[in-house]
Amino acid sequence: MNNVVVAGVGMIPFAKPGGSEPYYVMASKAIRRALENAGIGLEKVQQAYAGYVYGDSTAGQRGLYEVGMTGIPLVNVNNNCSTGSSALFLARQAVESGAVDCAIAFGFEEMERGALGTYFRHLESPMSKFEEVTSELTTEDLPSALRMFGGAGEAHMREFGTKMETFAKIRAKASRHATNNPLAIFRDEVTEEDVMNSPLMWPGVMTRLMACPPTCGAAAAIVTSETFAKKHGLDTSVRIRAQAMTTDVPAAFDARDMREVVGFSMAKNAANQVYEAAGIGPKDIRVAELHDCFAHNELVTYEAIGLCPVGGAEKFVEDGDNTYGGQVVTNPSGGLLSKGHPLGATGLAQCTELVEQLRGKSEKRQVEGAKLALQHNLGLGGACVVTLYEKV
Repeated sequence: MNNVVVAGVGMIPFAKPGGSEPYYVMASKAIRRALENAGIGLEKVQQAYAGYVYGDSTAGQRGLYEVGMTGIPLVNVNNNCSTGSSALFLARQAVESGAVDCAIAFGFEEMERGALGTYFRHLESPMSKFEEVTSELTTEDLPSALRMFGGAGEAHMREFGTKMETFAKIRAKASRHATNNPLAIFRDEVTEEDVMNSPLMWPGVMTRLMACPPTCGAAAAIVTSETFAKKHGLDTSVRIRAQAMTTDVPAAFDARDMREVVGFSMAKNAANQVYEAAGIGPKDIRVAELHDCFAHNELVTYEAIGLCPVGGAEKFVEDGDNTYGGQVVTNPSGGLLSKGHPLGATGLAQCTELVEQLRGKSEKRQVEGAKLALQHNLGLGGACVVTLYEKV
């Protein structure tokens, strides 16, 4: 099995729906940036994996062809919000197994305004069982994703007395981090009070600023074998130490707990597989990019991946253990809450941030002394990818 090096990363600034370039232009720009960052041309890439959720078949080819038409295999990937990291998972497997020496994973999304929707209305939604259970456990008349993740936060509030202000602190923390990220869509700092005073989406549970916005954007990563990287004089300082993808287990429906509906066990299982494969524990992590599509999900994820005990997330936040000077800096990029969430690009944007962190190139966002970086990317329906990057 080959050691897998992340030789190059690239992303473009995210934009609001209606304010972006076409998806294929965004994709091609991210690909070019990753190739330039790696220091190679497209002719060296042997396989490609393209991630997007809202687009027609072979949209990945449309993006890649803007850069070049080299005839290589290209697989289009759709795993909801974990699409980008699912593409990375496949690229990493191809290189690790020895099938190829160099692969690219890229993700993009040109989104519409408003809540996520269903386009193939003549088919039963793959989310129908999740929505059925959600309707049984929550009664709010709200968009589906808001009900699911808000319901997970509400379940935590009921069991542990977690305050709504704790979610506001997570959102305020994200904004502080994003002020130093030129690629984030929202760079203005907001306070806990600003978050609490924003329009209510779910009284007692969520305000508008606690939810990430739909955005457009693209990101990419070049992964190679260590041998290939050394042969071509590429940067070998960051490798993928371990990676796991999981799907739902029966608890998603049977536990009657909204935290399970939104993937608590998926995240826990993926993280545990990564820790075991790498021979480390969560206390070894100093920087992480977590799937904070809602502030509530970031809080639930702290517990799922072992950054704090179950029931300990509020104390974790109040003690400042989720930011600079604490136990682990979560979402130094500003996360989905501030950076934006173009579904197919999100996982590769997380990858870009963490690789730059381990290379020591994150400027004011830099987490000093980080040797290991953890990425958590979640897609309902479901798939969860957890990736551990190591500075060599």
